[in-house]
Amino acid sequence: MAAMPQLPTSDVPGSDGLWMRHALMLADRAEREFDEIPVGAVLVDPAGRVVGEGWNRNIGDHDPSAHAEIVALREAGRTLGNHRLLGCTLYVTLEPCAMCAMAMIHARIARVVYAASDPKTGAAGSVFDLLADPRHNHRVDVTGGVLGEEAGARLQAYFRRKRGRPTG
Repeated sequence: MAAMPQLPTSDVPGSDGLWMRHALMLADRAEREFDEIPVGAVLVDPAGRVVGEGWNRNIGDHDPSAHAEIVALREAGRTLGNHRLLGCTLYVTLEPCAMCAMAMIHARIARVVYAASDPKTGAAGSVFDLLADPRHNHRVDVTGGVLGEEAGARLQAYFRRKRGRPTG
């Protein structure tokens, strides 16, 4: 499947760029404060209020399911008092994996906006397209590539540092 096009910052529609900046800030916090892979997520309700946010916590929490998206979805469920997150939009700095994509379907979110594509495990169109699969009883609208180059550069720099390679 073809990767989603990368949108320049000036072409980011509506408030998507602002919310993605918030997700990037969470990703920075994950790396800076917790030495986690820098992925951040923020969930916004239809009125534009943050109902959940998170960053990768799987290393520190010893929890393979504690991806940024799952952390944000869990917080939103507690905030809203419901496992259904109808009408909400999830902004995440890396294309969701299959686990996270299926959690979004089960939560019935309306939309996911991601930054960098994941050519190895992306489940929003890069490798798999779980969010649009007609066999599911719910489909999630997908916008990819919002501030994708910036998010991708941060992830590459993180892994280069971890592997002891120069970032230049």
